[in-house]
Amino acid sequence: MISQPYRPVTYMIGSNPSGSMMPMGSMQPAGTMAPVSTMPPMSTMPPVSTMPPQVTSGSPMTPTGAVVPTTAPVFEQSYIENIFRLNLGKIGTFYYTYENNKEWNAKVYKGVLEAAGRDHIIISDPVTGQRTVLLMIYFDYATFDEPLVYQYPGVIGNPPTRNCR
Repeated sequence: MISQPYRPVTYMIGSNPSGSMMPMGSMQPAGTMAPVSTMPPMSTMPPVSTMPPQVTSGSPMTPTGAVVPTTAPVFEQSYIENIFRLNLGKIGTFYYTYENNKEWNAKVYKGVLEAAGRDHIIISDPVTGQRTVLLMIYFDYATFDEPLVYQYPGVIGNPPTRNCR
């Protein structure tokens, strides 16, 4: 086994009045106080930014951290809740599957689409007015007996409608 000699290392922290670094662990003589470093007044100190600059999501950056401005087109993504929101007030049939449920595995709901959120829809029975909140996690698909309003993101105007009957 190779035996290396013990070589203590002194780490420097802070500074003493002469401006040189003080070794870590060095102490002032008993009964004396350590000098307080003098700092320039706040008005002469340059402002320090603690927050990084705001960067648009997906913006390219240079290696130095500068943000490269771009004018990339922004398209809304097509989600089922957006399609439902465009068609509020229409009567639809909504098909749901509840896995591992022995009483009713699949269920069909028919009603007026009243509201649509990211994780739920609210439908109402046109006869009784009873409202039902349905979770989108169990949603399979929906059918409507009338044309749907649908605007695909990034496309200007609605596509021409065809009479499919």
